[in-house]
Amino acid sequence: MKLAGVELRRIAMPLVAPFRTSFATLTDREVLLLRVETEHHEGYGECVTMADPLYSSEYTAAAVDVLRSHLIPALTALPSLDPWAVAPALAAFKGHRMAKAALETAVLDAWLRAHDLSLGQWLGATAERVPAGVSVGIMDSVPALLDAVEGYLSEGYLRIKLKIEPGWDVAPVRAVRERFGDDLLLQVDANTAYTLADAPQLARLDPYDLLLIEQPLDEEDIRGHAALAARVRTPICLDESIVSARSAADAIALGACSVVNIKPGRVGGYLEARRIHDVCAAHGVPVWCGGMLETGLGRAANVALAALPGFTLPGDTSASGRYYRTDITDPFVLADGHLDVPRGPGLGLTPVPERLAAVTTSTEWISS
Repeated sequence: MKLAGVELRRIAMPLVAPFRTSFATLTDREVLLLRVETEHHEGYGECVTMADPLYSSEYTAAAVDVLRSHLIPALTALPSLDPWAVAPALAAFKGHRMAKAALETAVLDAWLRAHDLSLGQWLGATAERVPAGVSVGIMDSVPALLDAVEGYLSEGYLRIKLKIEPGWDVAPVRAVRERFGDDLLLQVDANTAYTLADAPQLARLDPYDLLLIEQPLDEEDIRGHAALAARVRTPICLDESIVSARSAADAIALGACSVVNIKPGRVGGYLEARRIHDVCAAHGVPVWCGGMLETGLGRAANVALAALPGFTLPGDTSASGRYYRTDITDPFVLADGHLDVPRGPGLGLTPVPERLAAVTTSTEWISS
């Protein structure tokens, strides 16, 4: 397979409601899509960068630049290409895992279509559908939060994740537990908003029987997470800290986490995501699939990944309607709290042309 060129397409999609975390409030989603062309097939990848470097050091304008200037030329120079060749060809360029992941995914999609294989089949998926959780942003009030949670539960979501930050942690968790009971699968996500000095406050969450506390401390503070894990009963889950199978193995060995959130964009792609899954499975550490407000393209790939056997907790693989009134693909629809794993070749779906055109803000073609 030879890479003929890559289309970089920027789109802008309004969210159905503002989504607030400890680091930002989003009202719309700027997305970078990649479409690769080979001799006979095309493939899509979605870059999960945000407009600003707030969740991570990566951001969309930088992803466009590194793809245009370095990553795409490195692949177009290869005499032949397959999914396993992408990471070695890009290894000389430090960082930029989200940009690399998008490019690798597009190549993988094209290659799988050429071999008439679905992503789930190729990854080793063992489930035909996956349980869906939902991430609930920070609200202006507890009553507003309770109304939102009630709405998601009525839609059938099987797990609720609450975004938290200092000043918005114990009270919302207590209120949700009191309103919806102890059987609700409930977890929280801090997005690095706390320090180890906040351990006593985080320990106040222990009585509420949470599945986990996600990324409470800074992404580089692995020792701090290990110390925190010894001081709270609630399991610690790492997100931003896990950027590779090696970092996952180190965090597990140091006792910094007992659960891992795998986001393929954050770790450089689905091949590395599968390696992290395998490392965690070998150590008996459960994993779940995180989300970055993906369109149907990224959601399709995440749902396929979440069908691997080590994904034993519901992920942030919400239905399309959680974030977008109109997706660029046929939407993912919740059924009995689950989403179906796509079965078609590659990602299993492609953008609907008129929907894609309606949200496109710019395109650029890069060839050899």
